[in-house]
Amino acid sequence: MTIHTPSLTSSQRPDYFVLHNGEKATLPFDTAEYEVRLAELRDIMSRSELKACVFTSMHCVAYYSGFLYCSFGRPYACVVTQDTCTTVSANIDAGQPWRRCHGDNLIYTDWQRDNYLRAILSLVGEGGSIGVEFDHISVEQMGKMKTALAAELVDIAPQSMAQRMIKSPAEIELIRHGARTADIGGAAIRGSIAEGVSELEIAQVGRLAMEQEIANTFPDCEIRDNWVWFQSGLNTDGAHNPVTKRQLERGDILSLNAFPMINGYYTALERTLFLDEPDARSLEIWEANVAVHRRGLELIQPGAVCNEIVAELNEMFAERDLLQYRSFGYGHSFGVLSHYYGREAGLELREDINTVLQPGMVISMEPMLLIPQGEAGAGGYREHDILVVGDTESENITGFPFGPDHNIIV
Repeated sequence: MTIHTPSLTSSQRPDYFVLHNGEKATLPFDTAEYEVRLAELRDIMSRSELKACVFTSMHCVAYYSGFLYCSFGRPYACVVTQDTCTTVSANIDAGQPWRRCHGDNLIYTDWQRDNYLRAILSLVGEGGSIGVEFDHISVEQMGKMKTALAAELVDIAPQSMAQRMIKSPAEIELIRHGARTADIGGAAIRGSIAEGVSELEIAQVGRLAMEQEIANTFPDCEIRDNWVWFQSGLNTDGAHNPVTKRQLERGDILSLNAFPMINGYYTALERTLFLDEPDARSLEIWEANVAVHRRGLELIQPGAVCNEIVAELNEMFAERDLLQYRSFGYGHSFGVLSHYYGREAGLELREDINTVLQPGMVISMEPMLLIPQGEAGAGGYREHDILVVGDTESENITGFPFGPDHNIIV
């Protein structure tokens, strides 16, 4: 253990210090992967005349350093200059941020307010232009940082997002494992569905199956943040509705949602199921959503434009008089993101996104219809697959079957 501070009395406590406690851990990617990311970022910085970047979001800190922090109300950062990459972490985490980051780490103490900013100042110095994430940093923190650094703060978030939207081969390989793990969780969930069993009990089975698979495949990985939303009946109306103790009943519409998190990389499997045969209207709506899903899978190809995909799928729903029941966009990017942090908002299948799909992008197809309670076929219907965009075509890396031929539990 190396602590780069002298012996201190209570009146000599440092604002920040370095603690190399233990050895570096195995990171999600090798050193070369992080160096390529940083080289691309430094090229952006040079073109934008930025002296440094101070990333504060979980997704950007993880993307450039490999460290996925747990904030608990404290600020964290990854500070990148043309020569260094340094995570800035709270003293409560001790040496763990250094062990799990690419580059160095600086720990700030809480003996006095704003030691976090003093630590950052020690890394970048005063003046110049500094890149920060306008979509993450708070108004209060931005004002403090601008004053502390005596610098011009420039929004780096859009350029960083554009960089993250194109996945490296190593990222795609990790995402493939995530999709495979989601399929394993889905199979465990499906096998646990029975009348009288609660949403909670079923969700627990799926999460355990995924965590065991992640631990087996990635023995050096942090096991954290894997979850299942298994919804039934009325609880299927929202895509992000939490698990409850509601017990399944015959005739229920069900929504299977498995989300493995591997080293901060989110993947997902979502499927509509029914416990026993659905009524005629429910089956009609389900089959309509499945038809749109299949067409959407065909449309995700290199060179396709996000909002043009949306327009065609909207027309399919409109022809079936179901467009008014569409719940959200048809898909989104995958990478360092989760329900806690991050969205690569420039790569979503929505009417207001005109991004052209390129090789290396990873995107979902996930149409959803919500029929309100009291109407025939009430419930939430959705399917979800993950596709990797290649040079000439796209590959669906989700294997779990969808539709009435596979997901009626009798």
